[in-house]
Amino acid sequence: MKVLIAGGGTGGHLYPGIALAEEVVTRHHANQVVFVGTERGLEARVVPREGYPLETIRAQGLKGKGLLGLIKGLLALPMSFIESIRILQRQKPDVVVGVGGYASGPVVLAAALMGIPTAVQEQNALPGLTNKVLGKFVRVVFTAFEDAAHFFPSRKVQLVGNPIRRKLMENFLRSRVAHEKFSLLVFGGSLGARGINQRMIDALDHLQDIKEQLHIVHQTGKNDLETVRKGYADKGFEAQAQVVEYIEDMSSAYAKAELVVCRAGATTLSELTVAKKASILIPFPFATDNHQEVNAQALVKAGAALMFRESELTGQQLAAEIRRLKDDPEKRRQMEKKAGLLGRPEAAKELADVLVDLMVKTYGPSGRAEARGEDPNPKKPKKSNGGEKPPGGGETQAGGNEKQV
Repeated sequence: MKVLIAGGGTGGHLYPGIALAEEVVTRHHANQVVFVGTERGLEARVVPREGYPLETIRAQGLKGKGLLGLIKGLLALPMSFIESIRILQRQKPDVVVGVGGYASGPVVLAAALMGIPTAVQEQNALPGLTNKVLGKFVRVVFTAFEDAAHFFPSRKVQLVGNPIRRKLMENFLRSRVAHEKFSLLVFGGSLGARGINQRMIDALDHLQDIKEQLHIVHQTGKNDLETVRKGYADKGFEAQAQVVEYIEDMSSAYAKAELVVCRAGATTLSELTVAKKASILIPFPFATDNHQEVNAQALVKAGAALMFRESELTGQQLAAEIRRLKDDPEKRRQMEKKAGLLGRPEAAKELADVLVDLMVKTYGPSGRAEARGEDPNPKKPKKSNGGEKPPGGGETQAGGNEKQV
């Protein structure tokens, strides 16, 4: 099976696609995944590093770009659509999945019009405009929140949750990492969050008396790294804090954390629930249609998280909540338990199962292998000491004359 995953731009869109790719390539040694994105998005750095091929188109965003940006985006649409058709003709995928972001729209629409099985994966409780439109053309809409289902034809909706990367999945079975200090993880998504950065620095003034009891890991994003480092140093917290631009190994960061302070992006919330973490959520106030606050409410209603609007939250209030949860381990355990009940650790598997079904119903169990000049019934290669693992670090499953599913 060959899956083409379109979209990216930010981690919230890209990482569910990476998680799906990991699931696909570990099912059979002959399975393939190709990504389509833009040269400006996070995918340009992450996808090659993860070992997957990346095709790019010249798609641009349309919302919140001003008049000039809107004109440029509209002018780029015809070319990005043509580029999408050429990529689809060249790659000949069995299934195309859109995960959101600039590249998702042109590629998924082109695939649907070409008769290729298509799906979109909507991470948020409140879908964006692109997925609402694509929902009319694709065969399946994967959702992570029940609230999102109301925006799509009911016959197409599959509630599966957001796929989670394999490294983060380890937290679902992993015991808490033992440490002496209260461990706090602070981050604002892949690009950082100035509002969270500022309030956390302000909160330090009100945590001075318990400073020696804290260990803080703080992801700042590129623009605020030096400012935040200086803030911790000026407040006397330099020894208690690990301040970094970007956390590459989030699985270890989650495993060590007893409390997480973060934004409320859909992928982040899925990670929190699978990792079973208590959290203080501060939604991005300028998110389209305020969708982060809508996302956060699902955890708040379940008792798995606290939520504060950035405009209403002070450093003193944030410090008070951190202190309160630090001093109430039973409350944290209850929040962790309720977060775990919301977790969907099998999301990637369930999503991949549906993709296999789409391929088989359209092309048969071998997909378009012959059209790509491939063996429709590939045998598993013999093991060798120098053999490579598939992209994503997974092991291939056993199989002889298996179909590519």
